[in-house]
Amino acid sequence: MSNASSPDFPIAIIGAGFAGIGTAIQLKKAGIDSFTIFERASEVGGTWRDNTYPGAACDVPSHAYSLSFEQSPTWSRRFAPSGEIQEYLLGITDKWGLRKHTRFNTEIVDARFDEPAGSWTLTTGEDETFTARVVVSCVGGLVDPSMPDIKGMQSFTGELFHTARWNHEYDLAGRRVAVIGTGASAVQVVPEVAREAAQLDVYQRTPAWVVPKHDKVYSERYKRLLARFPLLLRASRFMIYWLSELFGPIIFLDNERLSKLGEKGSRAHLKAQVKDPVLREKLTPNFQFGCKRMLISDEYWASFERPNVELVTDPIEEIKSGGIETKDGTFREVDAIIVATGFALGLASAPFPITGKGGQKLDDVWKDGAVAYKGMNVSGFPNWFILMGPNTGPGHTSVLVYTEAQIAHTLAAIKKLRNEGLRYVDVRQDVQDRYNEGLQKRMKHMVWSTGCNSWYLSDDGSNHSLYPGFAAEYALRARAFKVRDYELVA
Repeated sequence: MSNASSPDFPIAIIGAGFAGIGTAIQLKKAGIDSFTIFERASEVGGTWRDNTYPGAACDVPSHAYSLSFEQSPTWSRRFAPSGEIQEYLLGITDKWGLRKHTRFNTEIVDARFDEPAGSWTLTTGEDETFTARVVVSCVGGLVDPSMPDIKGMQSFTGELFHTARWNHEYDLAGRRVAVIGTGASAVQVVPEVAREAAQLDVYQRTPAWVVPKHDKVYSERYKRLLARFPLLLRASRFMIYWLSELFGPIIFLDNERLSKLGEKGSRAHLKAQVKDPVLREKLTPNFQFGCKRMLISDEYWASFERPNVELVTDPIEEIKSGGIETKDGTFREVDAIIVATGFALGLASAPFPITGKGGQKLDDVWKDGAVAYKGMNVSGFPNWFILMGPNTGPGHTSVLVYTEAQIAHTLAAIKKLRNEGLRYVDVRQDVQDRYNEGLQKRMKHMVWSTGCNSWYLSDDGSNHSLYPGFAAEYALRARAFKVRDYELVA
């Protein structure tokens, strides 16, 4: 591998989103340059490179949705738009000279562990091979757009695209537009499209709990203060983090009294935004607050008060060449269909064939659900570290709190391997089993298990996506690399 000051210890980072960039920066800060980032696209950024639809923004406040070791005082508003987050990622990539470590347009399609050598052989889509002593998988769980299986979709002759693959060449002004889906991307894009389109039909399968966003623009004076006094920026981040932890139980615990608090706030928000009681009823969920992802918006529900916007709750029967027909027989003509149905959950299976010790395949190990120790290590797959793996998603706060703990854990393991000349570290199966049994026992007390159908759950109803507890607890458990939990092989 190139750019290696220690060519005998090459490290591969797969993916150049927040996790990959954060890992690379921490390696650099530790004086380790022998890493290569493999990125299948032509630029860094991941989610924030790909999601450029109108209204795209983070639903976590900017001061918390940035790396703690690379904070920025220049965010323009409380909730940064996607383009600004991408600019932040481009900036820190260049600041740390990560481009010389990165192979763009290079997709890893296969990985095999060589036990005698204690190394991984990675194969690219161009059939090149690379050897790495450690692999840090930062491919992310929400990467590939999920397209709904709707009869006749291929027959539509108008414009059709997914929010994550937005067609900026197509002008929506004065058009008849349909948005399919009412999840996290839809609540952002619907108000924007409603302002432009002549007619907007929003197809809703399940309504969502929405709470106020309370977004605001940061003044230039405030940004200058943050730049001059970094302690203020750290204080802002600290306050956002602990407030999210404080309100976390309302969002993730199966406690009716707490859930009612969340529902009460959301219902009040709905009543303030939508005057029509019939429309309010259609927009009100019938599942417990937090069971599906809670959404934030100051504009989404208000959009349905506009005369050019219609909420369609009848299921789609078929997409025809000129529009959409619902099961009640109604046909609505449209010029464009925007699919806002989220992503295929990448946690259900390996991102590509991964073969560990003894020829075992990760997909076989995960056939009954994706599991890992602290979400990062799978027994039988030594020196392979997954960032944002199984059961490491937050339901209530910034994902980067979890990511940074995983980076710290991975860096500690890398130092152990290099400093002691070890061949590999492999988490013990009994340790992994005990950890995951504990998580699944706790899941019974979480709101995600109360019966709604969400992307959090596997086909069998188990939850391998989210962490059942506070971010602080996960970070404390995950940061340390505890030698006793691993088999160390010299």
